Amino acid sequence: MLTFILFIRSCFFYLGFFSSLIFFTLFCITIGHFLPLKKRYQYFLYWNKFVIRWLTLCCGVKVAISGQENIPKHPVIVLSNHQSPWETIFLYQLFSPISAILKKELLSIPFFGWSLALLKPIAIDRKRKLSARQAILQQGKETLDQDISILIFPEGTRVKPGQNKKYQTGGTVLAIEAGATILPVSHNAGYCWPSDTFIKYPGTIKVTIGRPIATTGRSARELTQEVESWIKQN
Repeated sequence: MLTFILFIRSCFFYLGFFSSLIFFTLFCITIGHFLPLKKRYQYFLYWNKFVIRWLTLCCGVKVAISGQENIPKHPVIVLSNHQSPWETIFLYQLFSPISAILKKELLSIPFFGWSLALLKPIAIDRKRKLSARQAILQQGKETLDQDISILIFPEGTRVKPGQNKKYQTGGTVLAIEAGATILPVSHNAGYCWPSDTFIKYPGTIKVTIGRPIATTGRSARELTQEVESWIKQN
C-alpha cells in the first residue's frame, strides 16, 4: 500500500513537472532572445523554484541547507557530487547566475534544451576529450569574466549513494588556470530522488556548502583529492 501511495504521489509530481516545463520553456524561448544573459536567469529559474516546491508538496521532499554563509559574492567554481536530476535543478537556482558544464546532446532536447541553450552553458562532446577540455578552459574563463559562476560534477555522471567513482580533474584545472575559487558542495539527493526509479521518496535532502578553497600554488590532483574527501565526509 505504501509503495502504491508513493507511486500516485510521484505521478502527480511528474504531471506538474512536464506540464510546467512546456509552459516555462515556451515562455523562455519567446522572451529569452530579447534579454541580456544575466536577466534571463531571473525569469528562467522560476521553473526550478516551482519544481522544488512542487516536489515538497507532492512527494514530501524537503531541503535543509547549511553553510550558505560560505558563498562568496564573486563568481566561483562549484564542485558537487552527482546523485540525481534534483541537484541540476536546485543548484542552478541556489547559485544563480551559474553556468553548468554538460553534454551537448542535452541542448537538442525539444523545448528544454532550446531554452537551456539561452543560458549559455558550457556544452561539450564527451567523446572528444581533448577538445572538451579545451572548451572547458576557454569558455570557462569567458563565463567567469562575465561574473557568472560555473557548476561542475567531477564524477562526470550520476553515482548512487554509497557508491564511489573517481573524481575528474577538469574542474580544478579550470580553477587553477582562471585563478578562481572552488566551492565544494555535498548533498544526499539520491535517497529521495533516485536517478533510476520513477518513485520519489519523502525525506529531507541535506545540502552542505563548504568553505571556499583557494587554488594559488596548488596542483589539480591535490585540489581534486581535497574536494573528493570533503564531499564524502559530508
